Amino acid sequence: MENLCALSRETLIGELLSPLIPEESRPMVGDPTRAYPVTSTATTPCSAEALARKLALARELLLRDLRDQMQSSQVMDSPQVLREWLRLYCAGLEHEVFIAIFLDARHRLIDAVELFRGTLTQTAVYPREVVKAALAHNAAAIALAHNHPSKAAELSRADEFLTQTLKTALVLVDVRVLDHFVVAGDTVVSFAERGLI
Repeated sequence: MENLCALSRETLIGELLSPLIPEESRPMVGDPTRAYPVTSTATTPCSAEALARKLALARELLLRDLRDQMQSSQVMDSPQVLREWLRLYCAGLEHEVFIAIFLDARHRLIDAVELFRGTLTQTAVYPREVVKAALAHNAAAIALAHNHPSKAAELSRADEFLTQTLKTALVLVDVRVLDHFVVAGDTVVSFAERGLI
């Protein structure tokens, strides 16, 4: 599937709102005389690919809208928007990812970047690369996040150690770690809410 991030909002909406055409109703390539039959798409099954495409388009639009909300207001004042963005971003991933949410001095979103990608059960995170990315984005603060494809919402000792290591490294360059989120299916666990930041 193509990279939907590269498409304009208008293109995404246009394609999302276009009707689903059942496979058997599509004209054959090279057969311009075959017309579409007048049938209801509600009763005619459409291809799984077409439905998956529509869902991917809707997901991309929702991610963009949530991202816009985070850029226009202080992210940590309404962490529910960030939680929804993280849930949607990590939905369906079968591997772990580590995401850095870079924030300005007023805690508005600068950028959210998937820094590392791992396997089903782990991701290697390099503090030096996180610090470099924070400096490159001129971030004053950062929120961290990673997912658990197993949908197990518990925080491991390794997660706690990583958070403290990153917090120590980032404070040296005057970047404050506000929170670390673990996304496990529909559950998003906050280190700050558990008193671990």
